[in-house]
Amino acid sequence: MKKICSPLNILLALALTLFIISAAVVVTLNFRPLYYLDVDLLHIAETSGLPRAEILENYNTLIDYNTIFGTKELVFPTLAMSETGRIHFEEVKNVFTFFEITLIVSGVLVLAGVIYRHFKKNPGYLLLSGILTVALPLVLGLLIALNWQTVFVLFHKIVFRNDYWIFDAATDPVITILPDAFFMHCALLILALVVLGSVVCLLLYRHFKKHTKE
Repeated sequence: MKKICSPLNILLALALTLFIISAAVVVTLNFRPLYYLDVDLLHIAETSGLPRAEILENYNTLIDYNTIFGTKELVFPTLAMSETGRIHFEEVKNVFTFFEITLIVSGVLVLAGVIYRHFKKNPGYLLLSGILTVALPLVLGLLIALNWQTVFVLFHKIVFRNDYWIFDAATDPVITILPDAFFMHCALLILALVVLGSVVCLLLYRHFKKHTKE
């Protein structure tokens, strides 16, 4: 156990956990088929009063803007936007940029650490990361199951220092094409990807541990 919980293994496990979580967020952000499916599943065209093609055009513009190499200014093709709406989307872009930078930095650290640990034949960081990574989905999954709306509001209050995320459809009609249920589906996809990352870590640990004994 002391060998598994060495300082280097703990640091590498933390870096790998950050990498898995950041990767889950970035993949979900860019996984547009989820929204395309929800447009039909959640009847967004009917509730927003906009044609499907127009909805997708505005959504794709928003996603292009939120990526790290995306456009510097958000201009919806057909939807109006208030000043507070513009500020909020700038803040959202900063959040996603944080995860994208974290993904890159943690990925480099993990790659270097994995190579080093491979030659040292000490895969304990995989076990630690697998345990750390699975704890988050268990807690958040339970909270989402109990009350998604409370989790949604609490998340915004923690991440944002203002109430600009509370949109008025009259001034920011984009909110009509972004229902709460879609964000819940995004959260569930993130949790599923994090769990997958945890399972991969544990399976790799078992594999390397078995080969080390042999």
